[in-house]
Amino acid sequence: MPETLETESRKLLGRLRDAMAAGDAGQERLDRIVALIAGSMRTEVCSIYLFRDADTLELCATEGLSPEAVHQTRMRVGEGLVGRVAKARDVINTADAPSARGFRYMPETGEERFSSFCGVPVQRLGDTMGVLVVQSKAEREFTADEVYALEVVAMVLAEMTELGAFVGEGAALSARHQQPVMFRGTVAQEGAAGGNVFLHEPRVVVTNPIADDPESEKARLSEAIDTLRLSVDQMLARNSAASADQKDVLEAYRMFANSRSWLKRMEDDIDNGLSAEAAVEKEQSLARTRMAQSKDAYLRDRLHDLDDLSNRLLRILTGQGGDTGAELPENPVLVARNIGPGELLDYGKVLRGIVLEEGSVGSHAAVVARAWAIPLVIHAKNITTEALNGDPILVDGEQGIVHLRPDDTVRSAFRDKIAMQAAAQERYASLVDQPATTRCGQTVALNMNAGLMADLPSLPSSGAEGVGLFRTELQFLIRNQMPRRAELSALYARVMDAAGGKRVAFRTLDIGSDKVLTYMKPNDEPNPAMGWRAIRVGLDKPGVLRMQLQALIRAAAGRPLTVMFPFIAQLQEFRDARAEFDKAMDRERRLGHPLPEAVEVGAMLETPSLAFAPDQFFQDVDFLSIGGNDLKQFFFAADRENERVRRRYDTLNVSFLSFLEQLIARCAALGTPVSFCGEDAGRPIEAVCFAALGLRALSMRPASIGPVKHLLRQVDLGAVKAAMDAARARGDQSVRHAVIEALRG
Repeated sequence: MPETLETESRKLLGRLRDAMAAGDAGQERLDRIVALIAGSMRTEVCSIYLFRDADTLELCATEGLSPEAVHQTRMRVGEGLVGRVAKARDVINTADAPSARGFRYMPETGEERFSSFCGVPVQRLGDTMGVLVVQSKAEREFTADEVYALEVVAMVLAEMTELGAFVGEGAALSARHQQPVMFRGTVAQEGAAGGNVFLHEPRVVVTNPIADDPESEKARLSEAIDTLRLSVDQMLARNSAASADQKDVLEAYRMFANSRSWLKRMEDDIDNGLSAEAAVEKEQSLARTRMAQSKDAYLRDRLHDLDDLSNRLLRILTGQGGDTGAELPENPVLVARNIGPGELLDYGKVLRGIVLEEGSVGSHAAVVARAWAIPLVIHAKNITTEALNGDPILVDGEQGIVHLRPDDTVRSAFRDKIAMQAAAQERYASLVDQPATTRCGQTVALNMNAGLMADLPSLPSSGAEGVGLFRTELQFLIRNQMPRRAELSALYARVMDAAGGKRVAFRTLDIGSDKVLTYMKPNDEPNPAMGWRAIRVGLDKPGVLRMQLQALIRAAAGRPLTVMFPFIAQLQEFRDARAEFDKAMDRERRLGHPLPEAVEVGAMLETPSLAFAPDQFFQDVDFLSIGGNDLKQFFFAADRENERVRRRYDTLNVSFLSFLEQLIARCAALGTPVSFCGEDAGRPIEAVCFAALGLRALSMRPASIGPVKHLLRQVDLGAVKAAMDAARARGDQSVRHAVIEALRG
C-alpha cells in the first residue's frame, strides 16, 4: 500500500465505523463495507462469505464480482480457495489463484479475470464466521502489511457479526444466538432434562472494537496488564506451598503476563485502530486457532494458559467479571468449557443438567453428575460461544445430544420423552420395598453407588439395600490441600449414620488417570489410565493410605466396617494394602480407640490379570467387586474416553461374558462373594444377563435401581441363560439381540 500500514489501517477502520454507525440494514452495510475495503486496498474485488450452516459458506456481499452471484454462490468447507481458508482457519495469499491447489471456477461470479487472491478467516475466539477475500487482476502476492490490515478488518467484522450488525434475509444473515442449534457430544451421565442456560463463565462482549485514540487505549491496556500481573503474583504468593508442577503452571502465567512480545503485538493492533479489548481478543483468537491445530500437548497447555490470561485481561478491561450478578434461571442447566469439582458442588443439586465443551466420562464432574442423577454431556464443541444466559436448552444424556433454543417440534418430542420417564419412575416407586426376586426365585441384592453426603438421602427412596461403592476421592478433589484425618473421620461417620445400619463399602482413594489432586505432584504420563493411579499411589505414598484407613476405623466407632482397595492387579498388591489396614487396626488398638465390630476388606477387580491370580488371593479377600467401567476398557483395549472406539465394543459381547462367567464360577468354587459395580450394572438388559451368569449383587447409581428391579422381577434367569448360550453356540458376537427377543417372548 502506498501509505503506511498504521495510517491506512486506521483510516479503513474509521470508515468502517462510520459505515456501521449509518442506519443501513444488514445487506446495505455489507455492500458499503466491501466497497470501502476494495477502495482502501486498491483492489478490484472485495467479497465477504458467511456461514449459512455449519458446512456451507455463502457469498453475502461483493465489490467487483457479479452482483447476481450474491446469495447464490455457495461452497462447502474445504471447497475452493475460500473453503480452504475456512477449513484451515488460515490465510491463503497467492499471485496466481487459478493455478492454486483447490481453486474452484465459479462462472456466475466472473472471477476468472482475477489472478491475485488473498483470503483471511473472519473468526472470533476460535469460532469461524466466514471469510474475507480481496482479488486483483495483476499477478502479485499481497504484502505482509496488507495481509495484516485485512486480519484487523476481519477481526472487526467478526465482532460486528457477533453483535448482529449484518442481520438480514436468508440463513447466512440470520441473527446470531437466536436460531435453534443442535450439538452432538459424548454421554458422561445418562438422563434427560430441559431448562435454561446458565453460563459458568459468561462471554465477554466487546462492543467497541474500533478506537480513535491509540495512546489512551495503550494506557488502558498497560494499566490492565499491571493489574493482571499483580493478580498472578498474588496467586503465586498464596500457593507458596504448592508442588513444583503447580508452581511451573503459575510461573508460565507470570511469563505470559510479563511477555513483551505479547504486549507489543497488542499495542501494534491498537496503533492500527483497534480498541484495547479488541486487540486482546485478536491475540486470543490467534492463540485458540493455534491451540486447535497443535498436536504438541505441552504447547496446547501453554496456549491454554495464554487463553486463560486473555480472559482475565478482558474482564479487567471491560469490568465484566466472572460474577456478573446474574441469578440462576428456573430449571438451570450449567454450560461451561470445563469445571472443577469444588466449583460444581457450589451450585448444589438445583442444577437440572450439565453441558461441557471439554471434560471426560470418568472426571469428577461426571462423578458429581451421577451422584445428583442429572444428565451430563461433554465435548459439546463451541456451545459456550453460541449459548446465552437464559436460553432454553434440552439435554439428552441418552444420545449425547444438546438442543439449544429448540423449535416446537423438538420441544414436543422431548416433553413426551420426559413424561414417559416420569411415568416409569412412578411405577418403579411402587417397588421400593419389594425385593429384586426373579420369577425363578433368585434374589439379586441391588446397591447404590455414592460419593457425597448428598447421595445418602437416596438410600431409602431408591430401594437400595446398601452402598456398594462409596467413592472417597471427592473429599480430596474439592480441596486445595490434603484433608485432615479428623475431617475425614467425621465425614465417614456421618455417612455411616445416614446409612442407618446398612452396609457401606468404602473404596480407598482412587486418584490418578483423569482425577488429579492439585496439591499432589502429577506425573506426566503418556497413558495415565494405565499408569500411576489408585492403589499404586496408595502403596507408594503409604502415609496418605494409612491416614485414610485410620479415619475409616475411627468413623466406624464399634460399628461394622467395609473397605475395598481399587485397581488391584496382582496378589501382592492386595497383601501389601491389607498389611497397611492391619497396621492401622493395631495402632488404633494400642491407642485404646474402639475397633469395628466386624471388618470386611475386599478388592476391586478392574484388570483382567486379577481374574487369573492364585487361589490364595480369592481366599484372602473378604469379597470382590468387579469394576466394570475400567475392566471393560482394559479387556477390549478401548479407552473409554475415546469415542472412536469405546462404543465399538458391547458389554454383552460373548468374549466379555465368557470371561465374567469363568470369574464368577471361580469365586463360587473358592467361596468368594462377588458383585458387579459400574454403569452397566444399572442398565436393565445388562443387569439381567449378569444375574443369569450367577451374580447375586449389583451396584449402580440410585436412579437405575428401579428400572433394574422392575425387569428382574419379570424374568426367568434360566430362559435368559438359555438364550445367551444359544447365541454363543451360533457364533453371535453379542447376545444382546437374542436376550431382547427372549424377553419379548
